Amino acid sequence: MNIVCVGGGPAGLYLGILMKLRDPAHRVRVIERNRADDTFGFGVVFSDATLDNLRQADAKSYQAITEHFWHWDNVDTHFRGQRLSSSGHGFAGLSRQQLLLLLQARALELGVELSFEKEATDIEGLRRDCDLLVGSDGLSSAVRQHGRAHFNPSVDVRPNRFVWLGTTFPYEAFTFYFKENSHGLFRVHAYRYQPQGSTFIVECTEETFLRTGLSENDEAATVAYCAELFAEQLQGHKLLKNRSIWRRFPIVHNDVWHYDNVVLVGDAVHTVHFSVGSGTKVAMEDVICLARMLSEHQHVPTALFHYETERRPQVESLQRAALASLQWFENTERYMQLDPIQFNFSMLTRSLRVTHGNLALRDSDMVAQVDAWVREQSRAQVGADAVVATGAPPMFTPFRLRDMVLENRVGVSPMCQYSASDGRIGTWHLVHLGSRAVGGAGLIICEMTAVSRQARITPGCAGMYLPEHVTAWKEVVDFVHRNSAAKLALQLGHAGRKGSTRRMWEGIDEPLEKDNWPLLSASPRPYFERSQTPSAMTRAHMDATRDDYVRAARMAEQAGFDMLELHCAHGYLLASFLSPITNRRDDDYGGDIDHRLRYPLEVFAALREVWPAHKPMSVRISATDWVEGGNDGDEAVAIAAAFKAHGCDIIDVSSGQTDPCSRPVYGRLYQTPYADRIRLEVGIPTMTVGNISSYTDVNSVIAAGRADICLLARAHLFDPYWTRHAAQALDFPLPWPDQYAPMNGYQPRFE
Repeated sequence: MNIVCVGGGPAGLYLGILMKLRDPAHRVRVIERNRADDTFGFGVVFSDATLDNLRQADAKSYQAITEHFWHWDNVDTHFRGQRLSSSGHGFAGLSRQQLLLLLQARALELGVELSFEKEATDIEGLRRDCDLLVGSDGLSSAVRQHGRAHFNPSVDVRPNRFVWLGTTFPYEAFTFYFKENSHGLFRVHAYRYQPQGSTFIVECTEETFLRTGLSENDEAATVAYCAELFAEQLQGHKLLKNRSIWRRFPIVHNDVWHYDNVVLVGDAVHTVHFSVGSGTKVAMEDVICLARMLSEHQHVPTALFHYETERRPQVESLQRAALASLQWFENTERYMQLDPIQFNFSMLTRSLRVTHGNLALRDSDMVAQVDAWVREQSRAQVGADAVVATGAPPMFTPFRLRDMVLENRVGVSPMCQYSASDGRIGTWHLVHLGSRAVGGAGLIICEMTAVSRQARITPGCAGMYLPEHVTAWKEVVDFVHRNSAAKLALQLGHAGRKGSTRRMWEGIDEPLEKDNWPLLSASPRPYFERSQTPSAMTRAHMDATRDDYVRAARMAEQAGFDMLELHCAHGYLLASFLSPITNRRDDDYGGDIDHRLRYPLEVFAALREVWPAHKPMSVRISATDWVEGGNDGDEAVAIAAAFKAHGCDIIDVSSGQTDPCSRPVYGRLYQTPYADRIRLEVGIPTMTVGNISSYTDVNSVIAAGRADICLLARAHLFDPYWTRHAAQALDFPLPWPDQYAPMNGYQPRFE
């Protein structure tokens, strides 16, 4: 093959090495605009897992690289005058310049042609004259720009400012500083990459940067300012500059990674924030995959297809984790209120990939300290009657809302069963909800229950509007209270414009073919074009519907429910008032967020007035509509604060489903950052839901203070005894009911 790599950084050099190793007959040319010894930045970081990949790809270059590594296991966090250390992380640092020199030497040894101080201006000519053109030319990629019609790139420039500096201070751990002065809060990411050299990245918000009066490009002033600010931490060591200008981090994304005989790697195709590792590491893993695919598939377009198919999901998963980490550092001011132990745990688990379980394997002593701290906080929160088991992990600590005390932090998320008849539930619900209660969950939120016949989503939806509904629900409540420690919440809702549709398995959100009922919403906008058009609510509609909610709340008290939840999410009636996507009113109930909140708050206040004062109330909200121009984080904070002011005890934080054009960004715990923000900025407990599947996720969320309760839906459908099985896996004693006494001490075997 005739291969041209535009860009002579680690990715381009390493691809040349790997391809020449596979077949010395390949011609590989690397074209680099800078000089051979030019480098920007100071050190690069590799995890132990990455080092193993490099060893397998080319043992000789691996050996040369590792001879110059500085390895460490600890992460040290300096916060409020304390140093909190965590071990077992396994990273190594290396001078970027040293890495380039080693790779250049290895590439030349294998016959790779290196051209420095040469600008690749004729990208199309290069493409035509080679079998494979590789864009390894970084953030400002000329290859990406030339093929932008194929790649469809986007760049999200983040708000925080950061500057890459170096220092002669020899850090023994990956070190984080969080230090405030009169201008604001500064974060430092520091790590050693050679005996007398460390990277020293300083980061702050845009507002803090502007208050410093520094210029973006005045390196001398930046060094002087940071040297004075961190004089105590540097202990007499110097700060060094190397094109040290204040930047904003760009998140690069491309819809397509290749076309014809052209492919992008490294920062040209994606970027990963420095807080989760080196972009160099990710780029070198890109080319390991690319080289393997080029060897396995002789047809270049086929090889590039398989490269993108395999590598893209891995990178996008890493980018999601990097975004969560980046956002933590963008909003560190929010976390400064935390206790140092919790702050450190939150920081270590910020990407949502490192979990309570991961950290327990790496540093069991630190996690034991975190768990003990959570237990102490639980005792203080629950009060004098608290029973907190010795050694209880975070998920098995109790939690109080008014007079209701939950045995643990696991909840069953409301899941519509569509198995009622004119709102009356039956034995399906008794078994469905009863089994989850016996399964150990601390809180069970029953499915959205319609406050009137016209409030149902489908003909099979549960209701609380007829006397017989109270009797049916009371049977479930009594069973749960009699046979478990679980508490039951009833979620009251009104379908709004999403009503009068078929059951889920008959066609979700599809309108009924007959026997439709009239719909109401904030504005006369159908959900789909083919959906029924709702009527905009009049004041008379509002009064009648509010009274329906009040009647249902009184009936819920008669049935014996422990908590009441008001459904204000997912595009249903009350949510249609909250979102500007669905609320197009020009009266007192439309316009800005304060006006859009008026009717939902009116309904909540009416419920709070009739619901017993000793029993808690929650509100489920869509923290983001996932639609441009819709509600997002700022609005979610305002909504939660308004409900808190009206007596809400906890916010159930979900997202989306407001409109069919929404584009959620799914991923592990993808809604938890919204719960985290609301909890800390509003000062109200939260429940989080969405892609929570493991007990280590629950422990992580609770210990980090991202939410107070974790609600699981599909995990509980798959396993009604999920909580008991989690207890068993954690070696935590959670006795089974008397009827299941033989299960105590039972250890199942799967063969």
